[in-house]
Amino acid sequence: MTGRMREMAAMKKAAEVSCIFVDIGGVLLTNGWDHHARRRAVAHFKLDWAEMQARHSLVFEIHEEGRLTFDEYLSRVVFYEKRSFTRAQFRRFMCDQSKPFPKMIDLLRQLKIRHGLKVVVVSNESRELNAHRIRTFQLDGFVDTFVSSCFVGLRKPDANIFRLALDISQAPAPRIIYIENTPMFTQIAQGMGIRSVLHKDYNSTCAQLGLFGLQIEE
Repeated sequence: MTGRMREMAAMKKAAEVSCIFVDIGGVLLTNGWDHHARRRAVAHFKLDWAEMQARHSLVFEIHEEGRLTFDEYLSRVVFYEKRSFTRAQFRRFMCDQSKPFPKMIDLLRQLKIRHGLKVVVVSNESRELNAHRIRTFQLDGFVDTFVSSCFVGLRKPDANIFRLALDISQAPAPRIIYIENTPMFTQIAQGMGIRSVLHKDYNSTCAQLGLFGLQIEE
């Protein structure tokens, strides 16, 4: 196959893709409030890890589904007793744990422009952190729709969150590429006919996207 033929084949594949579903934590940004972040909070504020983890495990699902407010989460997990620090200080620490992956953010921006793609976030996040991350890292500058668990009351691995994302995006499953760093979630999406890229790092994700004809200018 000549170079021109390969280019035409890649263009044809890219034309078959109209939408990207993408996770936030672990793909575009660091995870918002995972066990690593909670471990850092325990060390910084001198908390009891076992107690905090036990309390977090009891409420994090309803918190991410938007059925428990941020203040209620803090009351049940941290401020169930008097502390030497304030809620504002703890909130600031939580927000500061979020860091961007600039190359991945730029990749999505470029793919959207070059291929005319719709970009839909499908993510498990609590409302307060989700809003902070969208605003701070300007994700709404290239994301068309946020199907966040806190907005829709559904969490991955519930397949219904993907069905809702399909309804909202109005994109046929075979024309979607899903970028996600959790193997189970990519498997669920693939079972629904959504082609998926298991994200490990920038270079391997670019290579996998290239197989679908989605490339950016070097």
